[in-house]
Amino acid sequence: MSALHKLMARIEQTEALDKVAQPVAGLVGRIVKPRPIRNILSGSYLGHPLHPLMTDLPIGAWTMATLLDTVGGRRAEPAADLLVTAGILTAAPTAWAGLNDWSDTQGGDRRVGIVHAAANATALVCFTASLVARRSGRRRVAKVIALGGFGLLMSGGYLGGHLSYSRGVNINHTAWREGPAEWTSVLAASELTDDMPQLVQVGDLSLVLYRSGGTLRALDSVCSHMGGPLDEGTVDDGCVTCPWHGSTFRLADGSVVRGPASSEQPAYETRVREGHIEVRRR
Repeated sequence: MSALHKLMARIEQTEALDKVAQPVAGLVGRIVKPRPIRNILSGSYLGHPLHPLMTDLPIGAWTMATLLDTVGGRRAEPAADLLVTAGILTAAPTAWAGLNDWSDTQGGDRRVGIVHAAANATALVCFTASLVARRSGRRRVAKVIALGGFGLLMSGGYLGGHLSYSRGVNINHTAWREGPAEWTSVLAASELTDDMPQLVQVGDLSLVLYRSGGTLRALDSVCSHMGGPLDEGTVDDGCVTCPWHGSTFRLADGSVVRGPASSEQPAYETRVREGHIEVRRR
């Protein structure tokens, strides 16, 4: 195991971080609870998480500012100052999108996330202090502070990459789940209770069936957000809500009604033939 992987494992196992992470996550969860806020910060309107898109703004701005500070000379100073300012202005919405996603994590992922947030918050403090120094004419001090902020930014970026690519936080949990292309029998129609979600198996795939007023619907049973069991969720007004984090999907087509999910839930065509419910992917 590499030194960096050992460091990540140590952070994941440091339970002392929970003393800070748990109350902060609880506070964030309450703030982002309203549906419009949740949908915007989760990227539900985009079709994928908002946070990765937003990170390009402060990271790009501060990286280019650091480059210009290092090799740009006097003529590049106004551009470097503008980039530092742009990074500061875009850092807050980027952080809120990330906090929204992080508030749903648990255990080691939550611990790595709080360190990730701390590194990026400290980087923001550094670049803000650098901007103050630039405006007061202390250019050399400003460059040193910004360079320190850039180091923290890269550290935070590594932690974020670990969460996304090594831990799979906030990926689409249905991305590799694909049901049958041909009509396939899954259950006798008489075995499905009306107005009650029911789990069925189609080979290695699990689906949730729901019938109400003669209308039959089928969705992948694994919530695209973090893999929650939709068959254990509640159904209201033609939508099913995941019991884990409250992601809500329309039964008719799997579209996201409420985040934190940002990817649509795979929906399946249904029919009843010779007394059996059959499904196939759309």
